[in-house]
Amino acid sequence: MELLLIEDEPSVISLIERGLKEEGYNISIAMDGYTGLKMAGLNHYDLILLDVMLPGMNGLDVCKNIRMSNNEIPIIILTALNQTEDIVAAFERDADDYLTKPFRLEELKARINRYSRKSKTVSEQKNVLTFDDLQLDRDSKSVQRGNTPIILTATEFRLLEFLMLNRNKVLTRIDILEEVWGMDVDLSTNVVDVYVNYLRKKIDKQFARKLIHTVIGMGYVIRHEN
Repeated sequence: MELLLIEDEPSVISLIERGLKEEGYNISIAMDGYTGLKMAGLNHYDLILLDVMLPGMNGLDVCKNIRMSNNEIPIIILTALNQTEDIVAAFERDADDYLTKPFRLEELKARINRYSRKSKTVSEQKNVLTFDDLQLDRDSKSVQRGNTPIILTATEFRLLEFLMLNRNKVLTRIDILEEVWGMDVDLSTNVVDVYVNYLRKKIDKQFARKLIHTVIGMGYVIRHEN
């Protein structure tokens, strides 16, 4: 895999570069936001590791700008900021994952490997998911309900995709955190609830039949009302 590391702390760069090169990864490094954004636009990478507190342009703005032209490449945020609002801010810029510093190199490797496996298997999976009058196209990254197109962020799309792949199955917040965000289980975060609410406003609010349901004390499910 070709990785882009956008990070300004030499000790973190050294740790990641040394550890991942031993695993056979090729790593390019940018030490400020503007350089990282330029490199991401000019070169092909399989995954981006992105710090938040960067010189020039902060990591959240870098992420937002990358997503304007590339909605496919996995972006893992690396930061010491660990409050719910920080996590939500990252995912609102369509980051794929969020890892707080200090972290173990083994955990970072596991997350990178997870995205590597996903990229290898996605082409083997069904590309169009349907439930009731809701349709999700995994190739075009588009969603519609009936004849109404629905615009989702990358994170909202992944959440809906996971719900639809598990229709009629109650998914716990832990299930969703691990699959959609690849996050360590932190029972204090309400990022799942925040994003389910975002999704409901787009998927259910304007329609008579509600598809996304809360199972109190257990989690969320996409199913018919009955």
